[in-house]
Amino acid sequence: MPDHAHSSDPEVQAQLDRLAALSPGRDILGLERIAELCERLGNPQERLPRTFHVAGTNGKGSTCTYIRAILEAQGRRVHAYTSPHLVRFNERIRLAGRLIDDALLAALLAEVLDEAEGLHASFFEVTTAAAFLAFARTPADDCIIEVGLGGRLDATNIIPPPAACGIASLGIDHEAFLLAPEDGTPSEPATRIAWEKAGIVKPGAALATLAYPPPLGHIIAARAEAAGVSPFVEGDAWSVEPAGDAFRWTSMDGALPGLLRPRMAGAHQMRNAGLAIAMLHLAPGAKPDAEAIAKGVANAFWPARLQRLKGGPLVALLPPATEVWLDGAHNADAGIQLARHFETEPRRIHLVTGMLANKHPQAILAPLAPRLASVTVVPVPGHDHHDAAAFGPDARQAQSVEAALARLSVDPAEEIVLVAGSLYLAGTVLELNGELPE
Repeated sequence: MPDHAHSSDPEVQAQLDRLAALSPGRDILGLERIAELCERLGNPQERLPRTFHVAGTNGKGSTCTYIRAILEAQGRRVHAYTSPHLVRFNERIRLAGRLIDDALLAALLAEVLDEAEGLHASFFEVTTAAAFLAFARTPADDCIIEVGLGGRLDATNIIPPPAACGIASLGIDHEAFLLAPEDGTPSEPATRIAWEKAGIVKPGAALATLAYPPPLGHIIAARAEAAGVSPFVEGDAWSVEPAGDAFRWTSMDGALPGLLRPRMAGAHQMRNAGLAIAMLHLAPGAKPDAEAIAKGVANAFWPARLQRLKGGPLVALLPPATEVWLDGAHNADAGIQLARHFETEPRRIHLVTGMLANKHPQAILAPLAPRLASVTVVPVPGHDHHDAAAFGPDARQAQSVEAALARLSVDPAEEIVLVAGSLYLAGTVLELNGELPE
């Protein structure tokens, strides 16, 4: 599925158009092109501040957000590279705490594209190189890098050994890329995914992970052992103990004082926060104190992850007091987490969904099915997507999110609305409702 971006700034848009014309228009894995591009740029990836590298099928963006929020609560300046963006391309590159501005972004893209001539570099490879260049030139204390796709062959994996690696939740996704036949790789799909994600582990880097089923845990442990790294694993070395809407974090070295209360909803976010704390616990250098950890966990927010929408043009299309939730869930693991979050919700759910053509509708539909009052399917603007027929005979089609919400008959006392199925769709929803990510 091709990546793309648009900007309201004409200079940035000119470079994005140039990138779209030069790149192959799809994700491609491998380190040869990004290595050559970085070499032409003077290897900026070798001049980054203390770095945290996070992989995973789901939860890696949230984990990066928790790391950043905790470090910033400690008073540190933090770079961050995440993907995809929801509304504005600038969301991908955060320089010392602020989203990159348009003038610098346009200049960086132009510089990288000048050096990328003839390489056939992908959209993600060019933007990764631009991020590294920005990070190398802007002073900061720490740098957080989210893996784009997989781990082993992802463009971000060109970085030297980071201070700490983290592996978040694992599931089946991006099968065409991560399960492509290759000699010497595991044949079982889930194990292959774990093997690919663990490819970010390098000698000299600490590693924290969630707990996984034994086959996945074993393959990650084997990859870590080959790199001379001892994994810091949830359940063995650290744990999250939920207490209502809060949790306690403990490790083999002791417990953090008091309860931590995340702003982001869902039990899975407690585990993401726990993974972030584990990575910070392992990393050499400055350690955040308990106050910074508590403040960071409470402040961390990552848009379109079980986000309750505020009053805005979209929400105004529904009856007053209607509760509207937005989530970018688009695979089976994320669908299960959605269902777990809403399993104690007494009200039924009106699902408004749009999914890319290479995703599986049942991944979201099946876990939520017992709770659904209706299913309305909408397009994912700018992308190939499923129509209502893929969601079963009871699903209805609407031309847009606005049309879908306007035609819903919702009793706010008995029902809620959930928009889910794609991060691209989530970006459209946030823009239409006037809630731009900051």
